[in-house]
Amino acid sequence: MTILDRIISEKRRTLSNLAYSGNSRRNGTTRSLLKQLEKNKPVIIAEFKRASPSKGIINNLLQPDEQACLYERFGADAMSVLTDTPFFKGNFTDLTTVFDAVSLPLLCKDFIIDERQIVYAKNHGATVILLIVAALTKDQLKQLFHFAINEGLEVLVEVHNKAEAERAIELGAEIIGVNNRDLHTFGVDLQVTESLAPLIKESGAFLISESGLKTGEDVARVINAGADGILVGEALMKSENLELLMRQMKKTQNLAGGSK
Repeated sequence: MTILDRIISEKRRTLSNLAYSGNSRRNGTTRSLLKQLEKNKPVIIAEFKRASPSKGIINNLLQPDEQACLYERFGADAMSVLTDTPFFKGNFTDLTTVFDAVSLPLLCKDFIIDERQIVYAKNHGATVILLIVAALTKDQLKQLFHFAINEGLEVLVEVHNKAEAERAIELGAEIIGVNNRDLHTFGVDLQVTESLAPLIKESGAFLISESGLKTGEDVARVINAGADGILVGEALMKSENLELLMRQMKKTQNLAGGSK
């Protein structure tokens, strides 16, 4: 059983604890990642991430509201919050806390396999949800994608290889994330973004490069490959000089690459 298999198995087990009911935290507020992508290059989606299956504890001392405010102050265009508890030590209280702390588009980063998770994420402040192609059948992906859109959410569709990218494009995804981390082995290679970028950019979708981005040079590499933005968590959570690191990552905005 791969790490992804274990995560999905655990997610199925905990679904009974979620409900459709509840009022949205958003109260009609629109925080659009798409609009950020249309006007900013590169878009930085800064992630609050306490731990991961491959790294263990990354940083469990930071508070989500304080870190979110720093992200926004230092130039983040959007935020991502890990809400999975068993493997990433996150929770939905973190999501709500961040929603209340900043005015940025907010991605619920989780392993979504059921409509209830989408409603639950929305009710806790998410304006964007993640759908991982590798975790879903073609029919599940289509069902959950359109359900989220009908709920007024934007969707980041995550892919890891050409076949998955083609499924995301066929789906009509406007934002496609290329995860440089293989969710079966958790190995990381930025070449994944470089290899898939031409196909995704030709489709007209925005491209977000995810995982393995630690320096301004890493960001420059994926932006030159065609990425419109990045999603970065571990490097920011571990940084001893967050302002400097984010400034170095934002410096790539004048590169020729990364235009839609």
